[in-house]
Amino acid sequence: MALGMRQAAKRVAIGAALALALSVPAKAETLADIRAELGQLSAQIQSLRGELVASGAQGLQAAGGASALQRMDAMEAELTRLTARTEALSNRVEQVVKDGTNRVGDLEFRICEMEPGCDISAVGQAQPLGGAAPAAITAPAPSAVGSGSGALAMNEQADFDRAKAVLDQGDFRAAADLFKTFAETYPGGPLTDDAAYLRGDALNKAGDVPNAARAWLDAFSAAPEGPRAADNLLELGKALGALGQQSEACATLVEVPARFPSSGAAAQVGAAKAALGCP
Repeated sequence: MALGMRQAAKRVAIGAALALALSVPAKAETLADIRAELGQLSAQIQSLRGELVASGAQGLQAAGGASALQRMDAMEAELTRLTARTEALSNRVEQVVKDGTNRVGDLEFRICEMEPGCDISAVGQAQPLGGAAPAAITAPAPSAVGSGSGALAMNEQADFDRAKAVLDQGDFRAAADLFKTFAETYPGGPLTDDAAYLRGDALNKAGDVPNAARAWLDAFSAAPEGPRAADNLLELGKALGALGQQSEACATLVEVPARFPSSGAAAQVGAAKAALGCP
């Protein structure tokens, strides 16, 4: 019985140590991880309570008396509070993602309406912002002349430089096609974000503003936190303004400093809004 009481007291002490770590679970990386760890801790405390009650009055006394149960009550109350906060945060994140995705989808339909020959019924559902990465990113890497990752990196840079040179030479349509091919050939590569942004730039310079707007929208949707995200959003807003969609353009421009306050694109929003007469 003495051994059982010591074990019960030891377990209660361990439970108290666990409670100290509740605010920042060590291994949690996502909200789902946090919920799972909170559930595990709750189960452990319930198990400790059962063992303590089963040990009788002597076991309870060895664990610290009535204060042991009070401490466990406090732990459970804290677990309940943290679980509720986690659920509230999860719901908030899901709502933000839903609203953002709906807005991207609405812009896709509006742009399609302005494109000659665009079939609105063929416009698919927008990829959830921040959701699963496109399947293309996990596709096998393209083959290249030579062997090893060095040859692939060299070809990737050379292909990008070739498309950029065509853009600089003023052959905008050809450059847009090359950047599109590049993004399809090297999905998820270190230069893919730049290629997607420059494809929109090439189309815009070619006078194809609707497709330029779509290119920037697609680029932003694919990488809403990427290195070119702020630039894509800025150019999308300006393109929408050029297409006569002032309300959507102004709303899009407002998002640039809200999402990327320290970006170079954010510093250009004021001039862009003034040019469009945004409030």
